Amino acid sequence: MDPVIIVGAGPVGLTLALALARQEVPSVVLDEGPGNDEPRLARTVVLPEDTVALLTRLTGAPIAEAGAHWAGWRSMRRKQVMRAVDFDAGPGTAADEPDFGFGAAEEEPGEEPAEAAGPSPLHLAQHVLTGALRAALARQRLARLVVDSRVDGIEQERSGISAHTRGPAGTWWRGSYLVGCDGPRSTVRKLQDIRFPGRTAVERHAVAALRTDLPWPGRALLHRTPPWRTSGPSGGEVTARPLPDGVWRLDWLLPPGKDLVTPELLVARIRETLIGWTGDASPSYELLDTGVHTVHHRLARRWRVGRVLLAGDAAHCLGTLGTQGLDEGLRDADNLAWKLALAWHHGPREALLDSYQSERRGAVAARLRAADQALPILRGGKGLRAYVPGTARGHDALLTDGHLGRGALGAPGSYAGSPLTPRGLEGAVPVGTAPGAPVTDVRVTAEDGTFVRLRDRLGRGALLVVLVAPGTGVWERKHWVTAGVMPRLAAAVAALPLPAELLVAESYPGAAAHTVLLVRPDGHLVAALGGVRPADLYTAAETALGGAAAGGATTAPEAEATAGSR
Repeated sequence: MDPVIIVGAGPVGLTLALALARQEVPSVVLDEGPGNDEPRLARTVVLPEDTVALLTRLTGAPIAEAGAHWAGWRSMRRKQVMRAVDFDAGPGTAADEPDFGFGAAEEEPGEEPAEAAGPSPLHLAQHVLTGALRAALARQRLARLVVDSRVDGIEQERSGISAHTRGPAGTWWRGSYLVGCDGPRSTVRKLQDIRFPGRTAVERHAVAALRTDLPWPGRALLHRTPPWRTSGPSGGEVTARPLPDGVWRLDWLLPPGKDLVTPELLVARIRETLIGWTGDASPSYELLDTGVHTVHHRLARRWRVGRVLLAGDAAHCLGTLGTQGLDEGLRDADNLAWKLALAWHHGPREALLDSYQSERRGAVAARLRAADQALPILRGGKGLRAYVPGTARGHDALLTDGHLGRGALGAPGSYAGSPLTPRGLEGAVPVGTAPGAPVTDVRVTAEDGTFVRLRDRLGRGALLVVLVAPGTGVWERKHWVTAGVMPRLAAAVAALPLPAELLVAESYPGAAAHTVLLVRPDGHLVAALGGVRPADLYTAAETALGGAAAGGATTAPEAEATAGSR
């Protein structure tokens, strides 16, 4: 069968190619550029723990060591710390806060203890991430990167798809499917005549990457209405995010309009900000890179047209708060890869391929709606809301969630309403993860008896069946693999419509003993069942795969009978 054609060699396209290769699907990545990336420290990304784990699995590289894990997050308004989050320690106190040298706060709410959060997000330069992905792709026998190849024509037919490229080696490429990962000006999207409505220049930020010493090493800071700039939106917000080697990325929210950001203006902003934060009249810094970050909010009407699909910025633009826009694109690739792999190996299930649009477009649309509702409140500062007690602290909570990838503004999407989520299962039980949400990473015992992390088993094209069995961790697998419910569960797993891996966990949040979890290849929970229920397990698996395939060999009742006879 022909390879999958991936148009665009940015992080999303490269991630998709690696994810397909992990599931034994060949691909051709068409890169209109020369195959390298200009180092830009002013262009960075913030990634949550599960996305970092995905990239580590695919590249085999220590991605977490390529960036900076923040020790904490601080949100300030004027001279007051409004919100504090510690990532690597227990709850702190206001006295633990760094001294910003602003003196006593005036007319502000009292400080609260710092809240303890989970793992820190990872902040790294995008060119570093792209370099790691390219290096991994170069080692892949199933993936081919073709540079200087710009797509200018696409032809679909029932049995496949062809793409024409122009350039030094312009030619036709034959593929099974084609995925446009070619950015906000996507040629693939335009060739398919897909509308891309939304808003342009929702916000603009002046950006500088510089090496300097700040009073809170390793901690990110959002500073609203800093005391040295008190008039108008031009000084309303500045963010500092640490990178490795003493480098910081600073972002200043710009006033509405298209005024040119001159070098003189940017240097003035840098100096006044560093003076305000450090109290040093002649702050020392090394300016490494600058830029202007313009935020657009757009969402493609369709993400699939036959054998053509869209992912990443070709399908959506967002990222008003924080720098997590790329994270959504990487989740597109993770969601799409196992569905394309199933279609490539076993024949297309149209409902499964259609679910890519319904799941991912729904998740991104929810974040865009949340941002569009929050921005007038956060940036307007007028009307009745401005006089409601606690509004300032509520605004900082919204901004913190957006920057840290939490809440409606930043949390990864859940696919509870997906057509792949089964309903009405008799044996369904509640656990700490809702159906359709990403599973919690726990230690599990693999089929060979080794202890691994649950996330390490994702992305192989197989469903995961996890039995929660307290006490199994202290015994060798050979002592319990043939005892209790294991033989019946193993028989039920063998009868599933797609290869599945049986894992055993000592515990899982909110799950009772003998709970059985069915997990998709991209790490989202399909269903939690109370005990071994072969018919329910089979039904849940079939639903997760888009429904019964044409000419399917096994029915749920047959699976029940087969499992019970082994």
